[in-house]
Amino acid sequence: MFRLLIALVLPPLLFFTIGRPVAGLFCLLLHLTIIGWVPAAIWAVYALNEYNTDRKLGFAR
Repeated sequence: MFRLLIALVLPPLLFFTIGRPVAGLFCLLLHLTIIGWVPAAIWAVYALNEYNTDRKLGFAR
């Protein structure tokens, strides 16, 4: 639940917490624009969903 809040408020931070720093840097650049914040948040929620699915199936990165 805490990571979902991070994904919505600070999308780049989520990528660093799930171990995807390159995606985090790209997301930070996207997040810095006002228009880019919404796509960055959607992308972060999607990445969080993939991360949780991979953990449940045993494919941890």
